[in-house]
Amino acid sequence: MNFKINNSFIGENYPTYFIADISANHDGSLSRAKKLIRLCAKAGANAAKFQHFKAETIVSDFGFKKIGKLTHQNKWKKSVFQVYKEASLNPAWTNELKKECKKYKIDFFSAPYDLDYVDQLNKHMQAYKIGSGDISWHEIIERIAKKKKPVFLATGASEINEVKKAFNILYKKNKKICLMQCNTNYTAEKNNFNFLNINVLKTYKKMFKNKVILGLSDHTNGHTSVLAAVTLGARVIEKHFTDDNSRIGPDHPFSMNPKTWKDMVLETRNLEKSLGDGIKRIEPNEKQSVLVQRRAIRANRFIKKGEVISAKDLICLRPCPKNALPPFKKKAVIERKAKRNILKGDIITLKTIS
Repeated sequence: MNFKINNSFIGENYPTYFIADISANHDGSLSRAKKLIRLCAKAGANAAKFQHFKAETIVSDFGFKKIGKLTHQNKWKKSVFQVYKEASLNPAWTNELKKECKKYKIDFFSAPYDLDYVDQLNKHMQAYKIGSGDISWHEIIERIAKKKKPVFLATGASEINEVKKAFNILYKKNKKICLMQCNTNYTAEKNNFNFLNINVLKTYKKMFKNKVILGLSDHTNGHTSVLAAVTLGARVIEKHFTDDNSRIGPDHPFSMNPKTWKDMVLETRNLEKSLGDGIKRIEPNEKQSVLVQRRAIRANRFIKKGEVISAKDLICLRPCPKNALPPFKKKAVIERKAKRNILKGDIITLKTIS
């Protein structure tokens, strides 16, 4: 199973595809948004992803004032509604952002959190992201599925039956699906590693077989989760991206920055090389190791031509040249006659015994 976005093939047999989620880190500035596109492209991102939402159609001011601020929102000084209002992306920027991505040779797409945006953005979109919070909003999932473009479906804070329902809605109309394990805790606490449950990727691989590409949408610090996910088969990684973690804003604290992003990509590329194809063999860089590390049957004393070789005349020592006999052939040498003089320490070969 694989699909293509512009010039990038995405699938199990292709390099990991990195999505830099710029999210609200543009801080209301088009020039900052463009700057982040340039920086993430330079750091090795394959795509810059944005989020299109209107505060009025994503959060209830009344509802959040009633329940109060929870989890990472505790640190917000403004109301939840106001934070979303200020973090919303001006839809008039969309074409400019797409052009900027093209300029730096990375893909552009977004997560629309509004039914109207699904339609309005379609002409600009090379793929769609569905955030974890909308996994139960089947109406938007179906509308996105009808666009017939690759879909990245995050599955944070959900049960397996909810994932199945969302997948089935997508799959009926669209076969280009990346299913992403996710933990939607944005506090960046070290304790969050206890809840990543990256082994869910194994469950997805078994349950959906060749119907999806596996991915990870992550909000933890460092590269541990990414390397683990890629090892388990994920070929899409999404992380938030900023240029400065100390900036004020809802997403800056847990985002990757140009240095950590570049390190993450380099570490992943090294991991991909190390995973190999699964075929057990002597690798090209081990050929000399075979010689210097394996043991060969050698003479434990000077053996004269015509002498019958006994077990005590033999010793198995490194190195093991190409024509030497390995230790497991020892029985084939015992009770055989030497065809020539054999120096102590020299190898025993089939040519030296009768």
